[in-house]
Amino acid sequence: MWFSPFTRRQFLKASAATTFASLVPHVSLASNPTGQKLHGLSAFGDLKYPADFTHFDDAALDAPKGGTFAFMPGNWAFNQNIQTFNTLNSFVLRGDAPPRMELCYDALMAASLDEPDSLYCALAKSVEISEDRNRYTFELRPEARFHDGSELTAADVTFSYTILKAQGHPTFGQTLRDMVEAKAISKYVFELVFNGNQSDRAILSSVGVPILSKAYHQDRPIDASTLEVPLSSGPWKLSRFEPGKFVEYGRVDDYWGKGLPVAKGFNHFDTLRIEFFRDRVAPFEAFKKGDIFWRQEFTSKVWATEYNFPAVEDGRVVKREFSSELVPTMQGWAINSRREKFADPRTREAIALCFDFEWTNKNQFYGAYTRSASIFETSGFKAAGAPSPKELALLEPFRDQLPESVFGEPLIPYVTNGSGSDRKALRKAIGLLKAAGWERKGGKQVNAAGEPLTLEFLIRSPVFERVLGNYVENLKKVGIESSIRLVDPSQFQARLDEYDFDIVGMAARFGASPTAESLRFFLHSESADINGTRNFPAIKSPVIDALIAKMNTVSDRNELTTILRAIDRVLRPMHLWIPNWHAANHRVAYWDMFGFKEPKPDYAFSPETTWWFDEEKAKAVGKA
Repeated sequence: MWFSPFTRRQFLKASAATTFASLVPHVSLASNPTGQKLHGLSAFGDLKYPADFTHFDDAALDAPKGGTFAFMPGNWAFNQNIQTFNTLNSFVLRGDAPPRMELCYDALMAASLDEPDSLYCALAKSVEISEDRNRYTFELRPEARFHDGSELTAADVTFSYTILKAQGHPTFGQTLRDMVEAKAISKYVFELVFNGNQSDRAILSSVGVPILSKAYHQDRPIDASTLEVPLSSGPWKLSRFEPGKFVEYGRVDDYWGKGLPVAKGFNHFDTLRIEFFRDRVAPFEAFKKGDIFWRQEFTSKVWATEYNFPAVEDGRVVKREFSSELVPTMQGWAINSRREKFADPRTREAIALCFDFEWTNKNQFYGAYTRSASIFETSGFKAAGAPSPKELALLEPFRDQLPESVFGEPLIPYVTNGSGSDRKALRKAIGLLKAAGWERKGGKQVNAAGEPLTLEFLIRSPVFERVLGNYVENLKKVGIESSIRLVDPSQFQARLDEYDFDIVGMAARFGASPTAESLRFFLHSESADINGTRNFPAIKSPVIDALIAKMNTVSDRNELTTILRAIDRVLRPMHLWIPNWHAANHRVAYWDMFGFKEPKPDYAFSPETTWWFDEEKAKAVGKA
């Protein structure tokens, strides 16, 4: 599964529309001039696009409009669920919402897909930074409209920021933690006020809040679980749905911002259709029949052995790989340290040692993956080698709080002999359990009170039973009573939100330049006690908290890299995450009825908003 902070680039891109009133062609966030109207912000370095640009380079200006894109989303956010849905309210903790509801909403600023850290004015016409950099004043576009024709004003923006911080999904509360006020200065001028504790880049995480209609929500509770189609203002609108079965988003022909530079050349399909399935077999069969047109394959066995059906063999279905984004990613099993039995890091390390990745990769993954070691995998933020002098300068003040291993080569997962039952690894696991106070009696690990050490994997799809089978057997060999619990999608999400699990798998993608605000949601002590965050293992480290705080003062990418590598070094010996695996590319199959620009952008993969329907190709494959 993929989770991400709410400012993911697909949302900002799809919700954006803009003309530019800015007077400053190139600025960087660390040195942005104050007291001037700006057209964009960038964390580090110059903006690629000047104030008078007409469109992003990834736009397809001549692409035809039309057709349906029936697909299975590869990522989602908030309370969204790809297996079912029972509410259309996507910005709260309650209920299960369908993916891509965020495409129906506008936001203040929009990200380009070919830059790592840049945002451009969208719903906002310009942004002005106060001298103390604690106030951001946005001039809104007076032409902005909700889908019912009503005006979108500063009152709506103020309402959205205020209510979502207080009552929305915890993502908003954590991201807007240092926002102290959102206020309408006039009908079309809005101001965000921060407390001074925020990082210089906090604004980059703050401008993606979906803008709700104050009038519409006046008599509707913001946290209601409802199937009433909400009023929104973006380029897409929910047009048809059947609870738990499918949703269709229709392109808004009279979208108020469709002719503006950040919107030109995107959102080509007439309809986006998402179907919901309780398991992974049914959607693959639907794809083979042509009921689903586009699919990202996450199961290596299926990719290696099952794409041999007639439509692939005769060329109607294309099977290919697209390069992954240049952003840090993480995937692993989170061990819930809120539970006393997992409180000792030696117990958690022993649990990790029982996973034989080498055997699993060879026998179940067809050699498709590389073992991960870091939560910042596939990026320069991953710690490597001995700490640099700058990293040591950050870590030394905390030496008495950290294990010695932090100050040497970063820990990497144990490499097994690939037998599926590496005796050396299992013996080491038994030794660690003994050191942690467990005693083996009758083949089971028990504590001083005679209580057995048990471990239950919480999963939402039967496919993980196969992946986890060997792991569970190894855990049993060292005396840990282990099992797999398959639950329905709604129960799975509810148990995640309430941290009701022993161990659970998760994957996430950070931004190209992670902010303190985004990391708080995953790693900060404060988030461990807030339901609905992604701090699944309950990371509570004063050292990590302090290092995250230092991110508030970075002035360039080198400083940011040093801090993130230090965080990585501190996190690894805690053994709260058992790193999984990663691949270099997106594995994608699709019916050959689409057009798209190549190469794909470096910082996003959003076919639903960047690809288009090719009628001649569709006729050739029988889909016109």
